[in-house]
Amino acid sequence: MDLLHEIIEATAAARPAAPAVSDRTGTLTYTELAQAIEKSAAGLATLGVCRGDRVAVWLPKRSEAVIALFGAMRAGGVAVPVNMLLKAPQVTHILRDSETKVLVTTEARFGDLMREAPDLAGLRAIVIVDGPAPDGVKRAMALSWQELLSPQPRAFPTTIDADVAAIFYTSGSTGRPKGVVLSHRNMVTGARSVSSYLANTPDDRILALLTFSFDYGFSQLSTAFNVGASVVLLDYLLPQEVLNLLERERITGLAAVPPVWIQLAELKWPEAVRRTLRYVTNSGGAMPQATLAKLRSALPETRIFLMYGLTEAFRSTYLPPEELDRRPDSIGKAIPGAEILVLRPDGTPCEANEPGELVHRGALVSLGYWKDPARTAERFKPVPPIADGMPLPELAVWSGDVVRRDADGFLYFVGRRDEMIKTSGYRVSPTEVEEEVYATGLVTDAVAIGVPHPRLGQAIVLVASAPPAAAASSDDLLAALRQRLPRYMVPLAVEWREELPRNANGKFDRARLRGELEAQFAASEPRAADTAGSGNGSG
Repeated sequence: MDLLHEIIEATAAARPAAPAVSDRTGTLTYTELAQAIEKSAAGLATLGVCRGDRVAVWLPKRSEAVIALFGAMRAGGVAVPVNMLLKAPQVTHILRDSETKVLVTTEARFGDLMREAPDLAGLRAIVIVDGPAPDGVKRAMALSWQELLSPQPRAFPTTIDADVAAIFYTSGSTGRPKGVVLSHRNMVTGARSVSSYLANTPDDRILALLTFSFDYGFSQLSTAFNVGASVVLLDYLLPQEVLNLLERERITGLAAVPPVWIQLAELKWPEAVRRTLRYVTNSGGAMPQATLAKLRSALPETRIFLMYGLTEAFRSTYLPPEELDRRPDSIGKAIPGAEILVLRPDGTPCEANEPGELVHRGALVSLGYWKDPARTAERFKPVPPIADGMPLPELAVWSGDVVRRDADGFLYFVGRRDEMIKTSGYRVSPTEVEEEVYATGLVTDAVAIGVPHPRLGQAIVLVASAPPAAAASSDDLLAALRQRLPRYMVPLAVEWREELPRNANGKFDRARLRGELEAQFAASEPRAADTAGSGNGSG
């Protein structure tokens, strides 16, 4: 089983009636899932999807999303999962940047997309899962989900484990999201590694709460399928709904990010959930100690795994539950199959407790950034020889995160070297927020800053100046941004100034602004601006 879709086929052959995926409409067995994937792959091939072509899936968490993603891989193509929280401007960028050939989405979402970018040059076909194509779309370009699954079986291109399986779009420190290219080898190795330390079995029932566009969210599928477990799909709405589903579906494994855990920790957990929930995991940011204490009290028999990961390497470290009492603020040690180094800028190893950059090497390291060799060369580099001058020809990923390693080998997160904002479990580029702020035409200058926040990790605060002779209106600006940005990227507060400070080079003085805002908001929580969300970012 070297290819990601083959792990589903293997379970279908061994345990054909085992439940694979459940959503609000019902449950698919592994046989039914494998057959649907085969049909969708045939349909995509009929649409002209060839080896390496990108297939974007912009859907809620429903069985069709799973089928389409794995069907793209089965056809020899590349799956591009798109976060449902994104708005049309961000999705348009992903489709154009990835040069997507086929888009699978809903009727309403496609209508939003056409209003934003009616041309979408390069898009060969659209598959609408819940209805006909919207008015104005050529019939030859659009088909229904049933039509996609109708072609006869056919042969597919040869695919090997080094071929690209998926592209995950993640925010960078500057500009729009960048695509991280992952091979079948990356994803299968990751599934095997994570499922091994979580001790997953075919009896597990895993709740998929996080978006599939987030590597941590997609991992709920791959780790479950790796052992033949069952996955229950849920688009996160209310915390109580999560607990209700945990009880009703007898869930044994749950992954979430800190903002979700903060909300869930405040609820009364049903006794039935306390008996059936075998483990929970956290990534996408540090879990607050108070929240961890509440979860441990509510779930005394549940194993809690604290993890750290990079989209560029799928997953990097985990803290075994038995270490929680001794080092609850640690991100643990390397997951099976990975080596984690802590290096100085010159590439030499750091001493114990000396801060350095986290560098990940091994089979989980992705292939780099899509169509961006310069940025790939900056982040993906070899590490110096580690034994008797033995060269290490493979590339490692240099995370940009500063960590330290204690005398026992456990790692601790210190901070980031770039300007990224970590909010609601997402990594947010300040530049991307600022571009949409300027696009409203309601500001002259703007700088987005992340400040500490008790529930979100960091809150996005916008410092802006109004155009000459125009009134500064936070309400108007935030209303406009809600139309252009997903909720987690909308600033929680806007501070208007006549002029923004600049440094000696004439650039906005972000360090000064950050210091001023951190002091200003230290004693009070910024005003909310409808940014609540499930938090499905890379971490």
